[in-house]
Amino acid sequence: MPEKTKPCREFTPAEIGALAHLYRGEVYRSTIWRTRLDTTTNWSVVSLGAAFSLSFSSPEATALPILLVGVLIWILMVLESRRYRYFNVWRARARYMEVHFYAPMLHDGDLHMEDNWQKVLAEDYWRPDYHVSLLTAMGRRIRRNYLWILSVQMIAYVGKLTIHPVPATSVSAVIDRADTGPLPGELVIGIGVIYLSAFVIIAQVTGRRDASRSAKRGRGRSLG
Repeated sequence: MPEKTKPCREFTPAEIGALAHLYRGEVYRSTIWRTRLDTTTNWSVVSLGAAFSLSFSSPEATALPILLVGVLIWILMVLESRRYRYFNVWRARARYMEVHFYAPMLHDGDLHMEDNWQKVLAEDYWRPDYHVSLLTAMGRRIRRNYLWILSVQMIAYVGKLTIHPVPATSVSAVIDRADTGPLPGELVIGIGVIYLSAFVIIAQVTGRRDASRSAKRGRGRSLG
């Protein structure tokens, strides 16, 4: 529990009403941008489903659509990360008001709040900026959604090579089926492993960084 400091100035009833409307607006904007995040994720899932339909439509169908959809998923993930940076601004502001204004009011029955919380919020309105980097946003979206989407993609690709056109009897047969144009199967599979590993590394590095920042600043003590 953070220690209490000297109380900030008390708000007038009119100012409390204005803060309530401000909080409502921030919640509304965060909800709108949350919907946009869900839309991008839905595009990724639908695109992957379409690739599955093409590749598994017959034993003779190529596995190339499953590979190519990975490029589209990467683009959608970057686009969703950019949207997340906007969403995080509105979400963080709403959460900051909950922690420093509404929670103390409900808990203690007075307006004792952490020192300088009003200044931090005012500066964010005066000089708005992103609270997280694009790489951090990518890591958060990967951990939430895209690591699972890409894992399903990789499993489906290996499954396609294993069962079509006939069940493979050895690992070498699976690798031979991965040949794509002039690219040998070993290279194609290697690129796929690097591709998925890059997502895992981004998720792990940014996750540890998020945890470290959260431990240093304390819960609810800063925006982002």
